[in-house]
Amino acid sequence: MDDHTDQTRKPRADAVRNRERVLEAAKLVFNAGGSEASLEAVAKRAGVGIGTLYRHFPTREALFEAVYRREVEQLSELAEQLKNAKDPVEALRRWLRSAVEFVATKKGMSAALALTYQSSSELAAFSMERLTKAIGSLLDRAVAAGQMRGDISPEDLLRALIGMCYMHDQPGWQSSVLRMLGVFVDGLRVQPPAKAKARSSRTTKPTTKRKR
Repeated sequence: MDDHTDQTRKPRADAVRNRERVLEAAKLVFNAGGSEASLEAVAKRAGVGIGTLYRHFPTREALFEAVYRREVEQLSELAEQLKNAKDPVEALRRWLRSAVEFVATKKGMSAALALTYQSSSELAAFSMERLTKAIGSLLDRAVAAGQMRGDISPEDLLRALIGMCYMHDQPGWQSSVLRMLGVFVDGLRVQPPAKAKARSSRTTKPTTKRKR
């Protein structure tokens, strides 16, 4: 009985491992080579046969969608992990940096993923709900701690992030976006009163009385 149970469980565990290896390999391949990268390259990088890949993902679009969903789930999990970080602003900054990598993968799959996205309102709702909730939980914590302005919404942050990513298409664009994100987040931080007062005094020109 036990031997039979072990034999039936092992293939399922292997299948799960193979699926994860394919998804991780696909993320790396599509990130580097775009949507035209071959599924054979994905299978080779994952260390599985092409038949194994097709058993899990019968079409290129199915693989793209699975990679996309996995990335969204990982960002949601990361937000949960960062909710108890000491510095809420740094937690938000770390999440945004990870989101840049997610957008890089999405850009690599954009052409084929767009077709899947358009035909699946459920996929669009899934991603927006998860990402808005993830970034919102970190933003709310930073605002509650008095470290971040309260007049910006999670949707504002997501739009800013996506806008920065899609405005840069040259090689090395991620480094530029990460630098701009740092400036953007710093600009949203609430300045302590002492620092704000000091900055104000430096920028205010002294007035002098004219002699009559």
